[in-house]
Order: sequence, then C-alpha cells, then structure tokens
Amino acid sequence: MTPLVQAEQAVLGAVFLAPGQLDRLSPWLRPEHFSRPAHAAIYAAMLKLRSDDHPASKAQGAGPVPMSWMTDTVAEASKHTRGLTASYAHSLVAACPRPEHAAVYGRMVMEGAIHRSVAQHATRLHQTARADAIRGGAEETVHHAQVLSDVLADLARRWGGEPRPVAPPASASVPPPPAPPQAVDVQLLADEEFLLGCLSARPQKLDEVVGWLHPADFADAGHQQIYQSLGALHHRGEPIDQLTVLWETQRRGALADRTLDAERVLRICDTSAFAGSAEYVGEQVVRASLVRTAAASARQVRALTDDESLAPGRLIGYALHALGPLEEVRRRWRIATGTEPEPRRAAGQPAADPPAARIEAARSRSRPHLSNTAPAAASTTTSRPAVLDRPHRRSPS
Repeated sequence: MTPLVQAEQAVLGAVFLAPGQLDRLSPWLRPEHFSRPAHAAIYAAMLKLRSDDHPASKAQGAGPVPMSWMTDTVAEASKHTRGLTASYAHSLVAACPRPEHAAVYGRMVMEGAIHRSVAQHATRLHQTARADAIRGGAEETVHHAQVLSDVLADLARRWGGEPRPVAPPASASVPPPPAPPQAVDVQLLADEEFLLGCLSARPQKLDEVVGWLHPADFADAGHQQIYQSLGALHHRGEPIDQLTVLWETQRRGALADRTLDAERVLRICDTSAFAGSAEYVGEQVVRASLVRTAAASARQVRALTDDESLAPGRLIGYALHALGPLEEVRRRWRIATGTEPEPRRAAGQPAADPPAARIEAARSRSRPHLSNTAPAAASTTTSRPAVLDRPHRRSPS
C-alpha cells in the first residue's frame, strides 16, 4: 500500500470519527482528488449528508458520533460504487492515527492529486500533439495546451499560491525522457525549402514574416541556418542571391560543421525556381513548430510529475516554466494566422485583412507565372513540382 492510499484512508477515517472536520476540508478538498473510486465515493457521500443536515454533522466537541453517520455514508456511497461494506468503513477508522490531523492528511491527498492531474493532462497534450503532427492540424493541440495551463493555475490557487512560472535550478532540473525516433515529414521539409526559395527570390517578404517566423520554427537544422543567413543579410541591407547566402552560411560555420553543403544552399536559394508569396507556407512552418514544441513541453512536464520529491508549489511553477516556449510559439502562430494583432503596430495604422492575405498567398503558389525563367523552373528536381502543386490542399487555419 502506498503512502498516498494510506493518507486517503486516514482522512476518511478522521471524518468518520469527527464529522466536524469537514468544515476544514470541504472548502478545498474535492472527491476527484482521491485516487481510488471507492474513496472518492465515500467522501462525496459525506459531503452530501452534510449538505442534507445529517444529525452527525451537527455534533460538536468530543461527544459520541451517531452510528448512523457511518451506515448512512456507506449506503449513499454504495449507490455510486460497488463492494463497499461497513467492515471497510471500520478499517478506514482504524487507519487514522489522529483524527485532529485530518487537514494534514487532506493536504497529502491534495498533493497526490496535483501530481496525478498534471501528469494526466500533460500526457493528453503529448498525445494530441503527436496526432496533430500526423493530420496536419494545430487546433486540438492549442486547446489542450490551454487546458493544461488552466489546470495548473487552478491547482496553484487551491494549494494556496499564485500560478507563477519558476525556472528549476540546474541541480534540481529533471531531464525529460528521450523523444521517440520520428522521421520529419517529407512534405514539411519541402514546404520549408519552398519558403526559403520564396524569401531568396523576394527578400522584401522578410519584413512580413520576421515578426512571427523564427529560425527554431524550421524542423531542419540546415534550413534554420539558411533562414538566419537570409535575415542577417536583409538586416544589414546587403544584396541577397545564391552566392551571398552561401557566403553567409559559411561565415556562420554551417559548412564547416557539415550542417549544410554548398550544392544544397545553391539549390534551395535558386531564385529562378520560385515565384509567389511566402505567407501561407510560413504559417504551415510555424504550425508544425507549435505542434513539435507542445510535444516537447508535455514530455518535460510529464517528467516533472514523476519526481515524487517535488512539492506541489514547485511542481506547478516548474511546469508553467516548461510551457513557456509553447506559449511563445502559440503567440506567434496567432499573429501569423491573424487571430492576434502584430505587436508594436503604429497607432492609427489599419491592419491588413489576414484571411484575404492568406487566400491570396495560397493562390499565388498554384497560379501560373509567365516569365523568361520558365525553362529554369522546369529543370529543377522532381520534388519541386509536388511542392508547388500543393496549395490546392485546404489550409487548416
């Protein structure tokens, strides 16, 4: 028998012996905080009998408790769970060391409930993120991320504190378990290449995406380096073409550490093979980044709940800190999809119509472009046309 089960038995036994303890427990201890269904049913029955003005609930002092308090509680709890007997109720009484310590036993139950609840919601977020990564969505991930944040905030207040992110000390940080091997989606990598090609062909588009698209949003390390190089060149006001991007990636060490090779950089930044807008593809890259970050944050929170030495306050603070990167990506995804205004917009400046902009971006990828570079576009690798044809697929946003 675990200490948590013993604590649950002790708090129920204390209330059987002293029904007045419910006055101290009921404001913050709920039936769902018990790990065993039988214990939850018994505590719920006690609360119901108390609200129905059971004679035992009015007993004061050290006077005898009516036997009906135990029998009526068992009878009420038996309506919701099977196998309860009066003998089990007596065993609960025997498991209580000191009835006056009921509030302490209740805090033990609450502590176990916090670990269990956070673990359940973190697992659910991880499963949802994995599913969204397969089906190409993000709405369910965003929903369950918000649910986990709300649960942490509610548990913090029930424990007697405020929901505040706290960075764990290096000595106390719990490393998350290694992520299961999972191949990066081929279509996502193609989208990232298409986006980098569009930005190379039209560097002015960097001004439109740099506020919500970060290098870490790219799943491929080489793509991250190319995007950083494009941003650096654009920020310095230097011209952008295949050679300048290649030179910048070399200066950043991406060629030396074999993250990239020259042929790959030249192929991705071949401006003759791309035309159209980058906003739509950028949204897909950020969406995929959001789902990946949600899975990583959920794994980290789940690892924290496995550490039984973490007090509830620290667990909640560390968990909120682990969700910080996810909240940052979610904010940028909302900006990208137009559900949140971009920060630092000039006063009085009208906002663009995001839905129309996204539709135009999607159309531009499938619209034929007549130019003198058409033969060059036809000579690209076989994977390019698949990327260019894909905008017919409906955007999940």
